[in-house]
Amino acid sequence: MSDKEGKEEKKEKEKDKSKSISSAYVKFEVPEELQSKSLEAVELARTTGSVKKGTNESTKTIERGLAKLVLISADITPEEIVMHLPPLCEEKGIPFLYVKSQRDLGAACGINKGCASVAIVDPGKAGESVDTIAEELKTLKE
Repeated sequence: MSDKEGKEEKKEKEKDKSKSISSAYVKFEVPEELQSKSLEAVELARTTGSVKKGTNESTKTIERGLAKLVLISADITPEEIVMHLPPLCEEKGIPFLYVKSQRDLGAACGINKGCASVAIVDPGKAGESVDTIAEELKTLKE
């Protein structure tokens, strides 16, 4: 096998990864519509309420029981960076979901780079939206 063939094969594998959310820490599939609704909620909460960006901030917010909704990026490498968040959210009874791209999550947070996770602390005008998303997640996990 030539180097060129090896590189093409690697690209194909990366494409397959980006098509569906499949990582060791991803426990359920989130529909595209729900992902985009959640990203919009983050944007609205960022401007009218408050959000905590990044794994460390999200972890602290979840541990304190202050998070209303947590979004976790599914394309984080190494996975260990965000692996602890789903069990922590479940323990605290905080709704969480996965989004395909850390770039999309970063954009929703108003930053020009990727973001591993975001915790909505004060939804502001996105309160109703966050409640709806939490309800949809309950039915999705069942």
